[in-house]
Parts: sequence; structure tokens; C-alpha cells
Amino acid sequence: MESSSEEDLEEEFPGHEWITPQSSIRAAYQSQTEKGVRKICSELLELKDAIENLCGNMQSKYLAFLRISEEVVEAEQELIELQKHVSAQGILVQDLMSGVCRELEIWEKSSKEEAVTEKDFQSELDEILSDDTQDPKVIFLDKLDVLLAEHKIEEALLALEAEEKKYLTADEPGKESNAEISAFKAALFKRKSILEDQLVRHSEQPSLSVTQLRRSLSGLIKIGKSSLAHQVLLKAYGARLQKSVEAFLPTCSIYTETYSATLSQLVFSAISKASNETTTLFGDSPMNTNRIIQWAEYEIETFARLVKDNSPLPESVSALRSACICIQTSLTHCSYLESHGLKFSKLLMVLLRPYIEEVLEFNFRRVRRKIVDSARNDDILLLTPQEGSLLSGAVGQNVLLTSSGKKFMSVVNDVLDQVTPLAIIHFGGTILNKILQLFDRYVDSLIKVLPGPSEDDNLVELKEAVEFKAESDAQQLTLIGTAYTVADELLPATVSKFFSMQTEKKGTGGSVEGAGSGSIYSIEYKEWKRHLQHSLDKLRDHFCRQYVLSFIYMEGKSRLDARMYLERKGDDLLFDSDPLPSLPFQALFGRLQQLASVAGDVLLGKDKIQKVLLSRLTETVIMWLSNEQEFWDVFEDQSIQLQPSGLQQVRFLDYACYLPVQQLVSTIITRAIAAFSARGVDPQSALPEDEWFLDTAKAAIHKLMLGNSGSESEPDEHIALHDEISDSEESISTPSTTGSEESFASANNDDLESPVYFTDPET
Repeated sequence: MESSSEEDLEEEFPGHEWITPQSSIRAAYQSQTEKGVRKICSELLELKDAIENLCGNMQSKYLAFLRISEEVVEAEQELIELQKHVSAQGILVQDLMSGVCRELEIWEKSSKEEAVTEKDFQSELDEILSDDTQDPKVIFLDKLDVLLAEHKIEEALLALEAEEKKYLTADEPGKESNAEISAFKAALFKRKSILEDQLVRHSEQPSLSVTQLRRSLSGLIKIGKSSLAHQVLLKAYGARLQKSVEAFLPTCSIYTETYSATLSQLVFSAISKASNETTTLFGDSPMNTNRIIQWAEYEIETFARLVKDNSPLPESVSALRSACICIQTSLTHCSYLESHGLKFSKLLMVLLRPYIEEVLEFNFRRVRRKIVDSARNDDILLLTPQEGSLLSGAVGQNVLLTSSGKKFMSVVNDVLDQVTPLAIIHFGGTILNKILQLFDRYVDSLIKVLPGPSEDDNLVELKEAVEFKAESDAQQLTLIGTAYTVADELLPATVSKFFSMQTEKKGTGGSVEGAGSGSIYSIEYKEWKRHLQHSLDKLRDHFCRQYVLSFIYMEGKSRLDARMYLERKGDDLLFDSDPLPSLPFQALFGRLQQLASVAGDVLLGKDKIQKVLLSRLTETVIMWLSNEQEFWDVFEDQSIQLQPSGLQQVRFLDYACYLPVQQLVSTIITRAIAAFSARGVDPQSALPEDEWFLDTAKAAIHKLMLGNSGSESEPDEHIALHDEISDSEESISTPSTTGSEESFASANNDDLESPVYFTDPET
């Protein structure tokens, strides 16, 4: 509306030349306003950039200011510390100046006194020399000064020795005064001191040969310095030894097994040479002997430290070999020195024993880890002696070993092969005890492989998952046979050199000096075998316990329930035409016969271990019957009617067990008789004569054997009763019987020397 009105006005009032039209004004100002706005915007943008740059500069400068402030604070701290240090140094300098002033005062006083004395001595000497310029003493002193200046030591020694002899043998007291004699002696003493210094410096030259060193030391002896000469001798040999050792040390990492022998050779040969030189030059005197002992002890201590510092890793085989060689060579050298009156064996063992014991400990830890791993992953690989060259010399033709058994003997032999004779003498007891610990750990590993819970569940090394489990009877018997072979044949054969050396030393009546508690004399063969047997007993008892318990308990219930003695149809076994043991015992007999058949194949030629296992299995069953209270609660239950046949069944135990368990069987029978008597059953009328039990037991066992073997034969050919061997026993109260097939189920007490030992502990 406004624009239209403006146009109307322009039409009504025509413009003059001095009047600018409104549209022109609007167009002009409109263009100028846009330019101004754009210019202002650009200026604002520039101002914004400038402000941002200013802010960034302010921030960087602020950070720089903070950093400079921190540096200023640190500089102030350093200045304070420097000021304290300067103050301390100032105090120290002040104290030093005070001390120097005091020393100067003391020195001035003493120098004045010495100057007076020297002046008197020089005046007297001048008077003597001024009397006659051609005096022979003056000529000799001049000649001696020339020789000393030219370092002609040998000529100076000869001249001095000749002049002393001439002067001391001359008898002209009237011609010379005491003052002249004193002055000449003082002059000779002064030149002797110069000659002594030259001889000492000459002896300390590293390139000096032994002959030249001997000449220098002889010169010191001639001028009356024997003690100094001996000290120089030991110092020279010590310097040469140090040089040789330093030249050899870089090669210790190359010769890891023999470096200790080389060091021992260097050290003890130096001691031997120094001792021989001492005897040659100075003779035998307690003072020289004590001095060389002190020097040698220091060198031996250095030697022991070098052996430890340059040893390979203590758990490596090379470290063990090096340690044993070190003992062998060092003690051999000590034995040679003892013939010359120098005894270092005790000191050497005191210094090296901790190192040797550490190496043994780490090596046996390494071996123990290998044994545990091999036993845990054993795959029952059977090896003939021909397959294992390390074992074929000690194993019989019929022995089979699992891979873990071979591995056990292999790692043990690897350790024992490194041991030297003198190491056996001094550390044989320690090594044998560690072998016992190894075997015990090996048995623990085998127990983990066998079925059933282990008593050693807290062993850290055995808590990992076992990859192999011996489930079948053949596998379990193979493991037991392997442990038996290792303990009874392989280990005794391997360590035989230990005990033969012990016997040899004891036979000659010799004793080794420095042998400690870990020596071969600290352990007896019988005691060592007894410890091996203890480990075997642990394995055997675990096998028997889990074998019997796996038979007795089926699905959580016990097969050997006392009610089996109360459920017979008849009241008396006397009227039974074919009495047999209860069904669980018949099953147990069959199980043992089956085990006997497997053992005959697996443990071929090992009859003794078969019989020992049967004895222990039988004893385990009897012990279970004796200790199982639920079994006896049935007999004491007033609601159950007891029959005489039950007591007769229990009485058969006395005729079907081995002599070693007769005491337990007697206890069971006595307890059963008491229980039946308390319930009104008369034992005298219920129990027939012993002959009836004997014949019935024979017939029952024969029938069970025929049922298991399928063959027919006379009972007396298969049954060996205890009354047949009672003539050789001193006290057998009740006869008993057992089968005697060609298996461990046929064992009798003539073969069972002990129910506990796999081998005779006296052998």
C-alpha cells in the first residue's frame, strides 16, 4: 500500500532535477546496507578467529607458566640441597684443614729431632770418609751404589755377601772405632733396604719365570728377609693363579660339566707348587706351614665361590655332573696334599656341601615331576628287557614293565650315572633317601591310577586329571608287578655300587674325614630296603582294599550279610549231603580264582608276589568281617531266630584261611560262639568234631575248584591243608585248608615267610 501511494505521488508531482526520487534513494541505500552487513559479518568472523587464537595462546601460555612455576620450585629445592651440600663440604674442609695443621705441627717437631740426629750421623760419616779417600769401605760402598743404580741385583748380592763375610771375619779392633763400625753398618743397612725393594719389585713382575722368581727369593733370604720372601712367594703364586682363573672363566659356560674340575686343578696345583717351593727354599717350619695354610684356605674359599657362581642351572643334569666331578677331583687333590701335612678336606666339604645338596635337591625335584607325569599318563605299554637297554642287564627274562616303570628307572639311572665314587661316599646317604622318596612318590602315582579312592588326596602334583585308569585285573596286576620289579630287582641292582663301596670301606676299617650325616655310612641296606617295602605295602594294601570292597559292595549294599547264615532250609549242616560255603564266599572264591588265572599270565615267574597278594586279600576280607558292626548286629537281634547251621558256617572260616590271619579268625569264631550262646544255641552240640570240618572243607574246596576249572582230579592232589605243614610250625592250634593250584590262589605258609613283605627283609 505504501509503495503504491508513493508511485501515485510521483505521478501527481513530477520531479525536479534537484529532487532525488524516492526509488533511487531506496535502491542506493538498499545496496549500501547489504554491503555493510556483509562487511560487518566478515569483520565479526575475523574478530571471532582472533578471539579464538587469543584464547589458545592464553591457554598455552598459562600451561607454560605452570610448568615454569614447577621448574622454579624444583630449582629452589635443588638450590637448597646444593646449599646444604656446600655447607657440609665447608665443614669437612674446615675439619680437614684443622687436622692438617695438627699433623704439620707434629711433623715439624719430629723433623727437627730427626734433623739433629741425621746431622750428627752425617758429620760422623763425613769425618770417617774424610780421613782417607782411598778407604776400601768407601770404595765398596761406591761400587755397591753403582750396582744398585744399574739394577744389577745378583752382582750386588754377591758383593754385599762377600763384604759382610770379609768385614765380620776381620779382627782389627785397634784400627777402627766403634763410631766407624756403626756408621759403616748403617750404610750397609741402607743399601740392603734398597736392594730389598728391588728384589721385591722384581719378584712381583707377572712375566717372571719360576727360576727367576726362585733367584729373587733366594736373594731376599741371603739378606735376612726370609719371612718377607715367603710372603712374596705366596703373593706371586696367588697373582698367577688369579690370572689363570680369569683367563679360564669365560669358557665355563661352554664346559658346563668339567669347568669345576679345571678350576680345582688350577687352585690345588698352585697350592701344591707353593707348598713344594716353600719346603725347598725355607725348609719345614711351623711358621711357614701356618702361613701357607692361611693362604691356601683363602684360595679354596675363592674356588668354592667361583664354582657356585659359574654353575649351570641347579636342576640340570650338567650341574649335578659338574658338582660330583668337583667333589671327586677336589678331594683327590686334598688327599695328595694331606701326604704333605696340609689338610683341607673338612674345609672343602663345609664350603661345598650346601651347594652340592642344593643341586641334588633341584635335580630330584625335576626327576620327581617326570615320574609323576609318566605314571599319570601310563598306557600300560609292556616292554620286554630287550626293548630297554638300560634295564636288560638287571631284569629277568620273564619280567614285563609298564612305560612308567621304564621311565622311573631311566630317570633314576640318569641321575646315578652322574655320581662319582667320592660323591657317593660323602652324599650317598642323601641320594639313597631321595631315591626312597622318589619311589614313594611313584607308588602314590600308581595308586592314583588304580581304581578306588586314594589316601593321599592332598598331594599337589597328583591333583591333576589322570589320563589313564587301570580298570582290568591284568592292568592292575601289571602295575603292581612293575612296582615289585623296580623295588625288588632294579633299584637294588642300580644302587649296589653304593652299598658295595660302603662294605669295602668298612671292611678295610677306613673312615673318610669330613663325611657328614648324608654320607653312605649313615644308612644301612636293610633299613633302606625296609623303607622300599613300606611303599610297596601301601600299594598292595590299596589294591587289596579296593578289590575286596568292590566285591563286597554292589549298588551300595553288602554281599556279606549275616542273614545268609540264618536263611538255610535245614537246621544242621551235618545232614546236608553236599555242604558248601555261603553263596557270597563261593563268589569270592571264584573271583580269586579268576584273579589267579590272570596273575599267572601277567606275573609269570613271580609266585611270591602272587601268594602275598592272596594272603593280603584274605586278610582284608577277615578284617572287614571282624570290624563290620552291621554284620554282628544281626546275630544280636533278638527278633531273629538263630540256627546251628549259621554257627557251623562261621566255623568253616577256621579251615579255609592262612595261618597269618588265624588270630583274626579265632576272634571272629569266639565272638560268634558268644553271640549264639547268648541266644540259647549250645556250641558243644551244634559244632561237630574237627575231623568233620576238615573233610567237609576239603570236599567243598575240591568241588569249587572243579566247578571253576572244569577238570576232575582227586581232592588230595589239589588241597594242601595246614595240618600237613604243622610239623614245621611251633604253635598251630587249629588246622585249616586252602587250594594249591599253580597260581597265587594255591599259596601255603611254607612260601609265605611274611604276610607283609614282598621280599625277605634280611636279604
